[in-house]
Formats: sequence, C-alpha cells, structure tokens
Amino acid sequence: MGARNQASCIRVTICVVAVLSFAAPAVRAQWLGYRIPGVPRTSDDKVNLTAPTLRTPDGKPDLSGTWESGSGYFQNLARDLKPDEVVMQPWAKAQVDENERNLHKNDLLVQCMPPGVPRINMSSGPGMPHPFKIVQTPTLVILLYETSTNQTFRQVFLDGRQFPKDPQPTWLGYSIGRWEGDTLVVETTGFNGLAWVDTGKGHPQTEEGRVTERFTRRDIGHLEIDITIEDPKAYVKPWRAKVPVHLLPDSDLIETFCENEKDVAHMNRGR
Repeated sequence: MGARNQASCIRVTICVVAVLSFAAPAVRAQWLGYRIPGVPRTSDDKVNLTAPTLRTPDGKPDLSGTWESGSGYFQNLARDLKPDEVVMQPWAKAQVDENERNLHKNDLLVQCMPPGVPRINMSSGPGMPHPFKIVQTPTLVILLYETSTNQTFRQVFLDGRQFPKDPQPTWLGYSIGRWEGDTLVVETTGFNGLAWVDTGKGHPQTEEGRVTERFTRRDIGHLEIDITIEDPKAYVKPWRAKVPVHLLPDSDLIETFCENEKDVAHMNRGR
C-alpha cells in the first residue's frame, strides 16, 4: 500500500474547469495504519458504516469525521433538478452560457482562489480527491478542507452570536449554526461575489448570496448536506439541492497547496 499519488493542483483544476480529456487519479487521503478510535467495527475489523450515528456528551449527533462528497455535484450542483427549479437572472444565464463556450477559463479556482460555499464541500470525487474534515464542539464546528487550491477552513459558530453588521466580504463568508433536532443548520452570508456555486456550469454567486446547509448524519458512514441557495441578484427564486456525502474510514487529510497561476497559459494555447 503506497503513499497517496496526488496530482498537482493546477492539473486537477484544469481537467475539471476546462473539461479536458485527462483526469487526476481517483485516490484517497491516507494516514497509513491509522484506525478511527471509538467507532463500531465489523468482524473483519472494518468500520461499520451502517451502524447508528454516535452522539456527543451533550446528546447531539456527532458529525466528526473525514468526508467525501458524492460524484458530480462539484461540476453541477443542480444535476438532480429540473430546468425550471434553477431560474437565473438574464446576466447570470449569459455568464453560464459563456462559461461553457470558453471552457470555464474565467473560474478563479484556476488561480488558486478558494472554491467558495457550497462548492468547497464538493471538491472531491473521481479526479478530485479532496475530502474535508468536521471537528465538532458544543459551541463551534470547524470544517477543514483539502481542496484543489490551498488548504483552508470554515468556522461555524454555535455560541449565539449574530452576523456582523458590517461584514468584510470574503470567499467563504461568515457561518452561524444551530441545531434543529438531529440536523445542524448552517447559514452563511457575507460573500465577496467572486466565487462560483459549482464548476461545470459555473452558477454565479453575488454579494447578496445566502447559503443554508443542513447537515444530517444518517449513520456512521453517510451524511447528507441539504443546500438552499438564496441570491436574488443572480436567481429569480431560491433553489435547493441535496448532496450525499460518505465517510472515508480510517483516513485523514494530508497537505495540499497550489502554485498561483502556474501553467495557466497552457489552458488558452492557440486561442
């Protein structure tokens, strides 16, 4: 069992953003010989992925773990939706059409910028081996990301604070969470308007965007993120998608980095 063969960031980005014919190997984050402590196991010592969700001392579902999203949502968050469920403003529709014509060369992900929310939760799957990790406490949930750009994180505050009255716009926004039964509801706003919602379509996000994510752990091995996009500047009405996520058992994150704009010129060779 060898160490993980991780393709360079820019090669992965180009293959996804530019929809080229090659792809990085579909490999997983590794921490050789590591066993997740305190989880149910089967008779062959593998993590029992269908066992009931564990709970924290305060009775909440324990969302902790290293996770990988279902295939295809990084490319198109609306992949399971009907056309009339995602109604874009005219300028947004024109931008998506242009993205498809120019092979998505305007995606700032290529320049090592963060994927944005919710795309950052979906930067994994075939050709995109970039999982994320959830660290849970009673008043703060931290999401650590092994992305195709550079490692980054989000803080989800559950300590009762409100959104800043005058936020500094950021790629990942400001996230505040609350529990609704066994579901962690995370609302995020304060975006800089530069990120895209997904890659293949390049659905836009503006400064008026608000993303609501509902994290529900069905069992040890399976998590669902129910995502609602509200952005009246870009979309006529809110739209919603559900992304399946699965646990990477006995695994962990590894270091990733991106050399800014290295080899970008190759994307537009001959244009």
